[in-house]
Order: sequence, then C-alpha cells, then structure tokens
Amino acid sequence: MTQKLDTSVRAIREWLQRSVKSLGNHSDRLNAINVFPVADGDTGTNLYLTARAGHDAVSKLESEDIGGFLEVAARASMESARGNSGTLLAVFLSGLSEPWRGHDRLTASLLSKGLERAKVRSWSALSEPVEGTMLSVISAAALAAGSTLAHLKTDVESRAALDTVLHQVAQASRMAVRGTENELPSLENAGVVDAGAVGMLVILDELCAAVRGTETDFESYEGFNGYQVQDPHVHLIQNDAQGVEVMCTITLDALGAATLRGQLDRVGDSVIMSPVNPTGEEVYRWRVHVHVAEADMALELIRQQGEPVNISITDLCTHDG
Repeated sequence: MTQKLDTSVRAIREWLQRSVKSLGNHSDRLNAINVFPVADGDTGTNLYLTARAGHDAVSKLESEDIGGFLEVAARASMESARGNSGTLLAVFLSGLSEPWRGHDRLTASLLSKGLERAKVRSWSALSEPVEGTMLSVISAAALAAGSTLAHLKTDVESRAALDTVLHQVAQASRMAVRGTENELPSLENAGVVDAGAVGMLVILDELCAAVRGTETDFESYEGFNGYQVQDPHVHLIQNDAQGVEVMCTITLDALGAATLRGQLDRVGDSVIMSPVNPTGEEVYRWRVHVHVAEADMALELIRQQGEPVNISITDLCTHDG
C-alpha cells in the first residue's frame, strides 16, 4: 500500500478533480437530506459548485508547491463559494493549505498541521459554530491525525506514517458523520445524518484515496441514515425558512471586519466571515455570508463598512435542490 502513495502536487490535483466528480455524483442525495440550518435542499449543489470553482482555477496551473497550489484553489473557491456549506469548504481548503506552503510533498506531520489549521479556521469563521455539522467531521479528522501522529512508532516523515494517518483520518471522519444524527434535534427528528457532514466526508475520503492511489468506498455510505436515494427527506419536512441568504466580498481591516460581524449577528444568523487574501497591510478581502429577513438589512450594514462586490441574494424559502 505505502509504495503507491503519491505525495506531490499531482495527487492534490487528482484529489480536487475526484472531489468535484464525486460531489456531483452525490449532490442529489446531499440535497435530499439537507435539513440544517434550513431545509432548503441545496447543500450538495453548493458544495459541488464551490469545489468546481477551486478545481477549475488550478486545472492548468503548474507548480511543485503543494500549499501554494492548494491556496490558489482555495481562493477561487472562496470567491465563488455558495451557501453555508460551500463557504465552509472554501475556509477548510484555505486553512489546509497554510502549513503546506513551500513544501513539495505531503507528509504525516504536514497533514496533521493542515487539518488542525483548517479546524481552527473553520470554527472561527462562524459566529455561532454548531456540533453535528461539517465542523464535527473536520474536528474528528484533525484529532485523529494529531493523535495518530503522536503515537506513531515509525518515522513521522515516512510514507508508512502518512498511510497510517490517512487511514485513521478516514475512519474517524466516517464515525463523526454517523454521530451527527444524534447531535442536532432537527436531524434526529428527520432520521438523517447531516448533509454537509457527508459532503465533507466525500472531500476527505477522496483526499485519502487520491494520495493512497485507491478507490473510495462509497457503498458504505448507504449505511448512513436517510442516505438511500429513495428517501428524499427534505421534501417531507415543512420548510418554514423565511428570509434570504446574502453573500458578498468586501475589503476590510480587522476592526471593520469585527464591527461588521457583530452588526450582522444582531440582525441575522448563520453569519460566516472569512478572509480571502490580504490586499495590503492588515487589510483583507472578506467573504461574507448571512441569513436575514430582508437583504437590505444586511447590505446597508455592509455598505457602511465598504463597497461589497460579487453580491448574491437567494430566497431561503424557494430552494428546491
């Protein structure tokens, strides 16, 4: 097994390509069990479109820097992020890339550092992070990588070490998905696992498979509650979501970002703010996401801090997946 490991940019490129294909194949099922935070049936679509934006940005990029390569994909994903799930996927990719910059091959220690950074970035991006979601899977993956690395008896830079960590990450992520059903009342009532959590598992499973040179065992997903294709639970649940989802990109300093986050927290929910890339000293482009009763409530506050671009407004009660 360890002889087949590919730790180069080629494997990262393969990972992104496989993730886009698999998210596309699973988008209908993910949409069908999309219950939290609102039953709007678009999680699979949002993850697929966000991942595709990242993949397309690096499809012809030549590089030997695994972190730099992934960073380009992460920025493109962030600029085109769709919904809660897509935004968190972009944040995850951005965090993962940070410790990898300047390296030409993936190791067990780099994987662990990347997953830990991705966990911190993902949890801090949300004003009110919630267990039983994508965050639970990201946390489980980071914990498994760190714990496994700490107990390895082999060289942590070896291919055997990376293979072991990848295996444990995959196992822990799968267990985290199974646990989501019991962590949120809305999921428990619907009898489903979290759609975003399954989507993140697809991403992590494809990472492990791309590096290890194996195929992903998607048949095992059939064991997740509600994941059978004939069970479109989201359409059986009354979608009483009201309001709109507002997303945009805006350039802010740290104080402006903190101020805007606080203001959006007061008028809406599902607030996500994450830096896309620096534009100057202590100034960043931020991707902003919020659910509010009326778009103008958010846009007025946003425009008080700067001029937003790449604005999208989606009616939460008309999504049909």
